[in-house]
Amino acid sequence: MASSLKITAEERRRLWHPRGTLCAVCRQPTRGFGWRDPVRSKRPRPSVWFCSMPCQGFWTRLARERFAMVDLTEEERAAITATLKRVALLLEEIGWQTALADLTEAQVRALIEEAVEGFREAMADIAKSNAPEIPF
Repeated sequence: MASSLKITAEERRRLWHPRGTLCAVCRQPTRGFGWRDPVRSKRPRPSVWFCSMPCQGFWTRLARERFAMVDLTEEERAAITATLKRVALLLEEIGWQTALADLTEAQVRALIEEAVEGFREAMADIAKSNAPEIPF
C-alpha cells in the first residue's frame, strides 16, 4: 500500500509545471519561470507562469505597484497603440470601406491574428526594455 503512494520525479515535475500554459505577460508558451502564492490556505494557491525572466520581472514589478489589476496599465495601453498600427496596415490592404460583416473568414482570422501577435510582441518588447541589465 505504501509503495502506491510514492510519486516519481517525472510525476512531481508534471505537478509543478503546467504544460500548454501561456505567459501571463506576452502570451507565449511558458518555459518554466513561475510564481506561486506562498501563503498557505485551504483554497488552491494561485500561480502565474512566464516565458522568460524579463516577463517574470515585469509582472512582479506591476504586481508590487498594485494588488488588483483591473484597469489597463500604461504598458498595456502602449502595446495596444503599437498594435493599432499593424492592424491599420492590414485594414488598408483589405479596404477601409469594407464593412466588418462583409469580411471573409480568412480576413477576419488575419485581422485577429495580427492584433493578438502585435499585442504579444509589444508586451514582450516592453518587458525586455524594462528589464535591468544583467552584469555577467
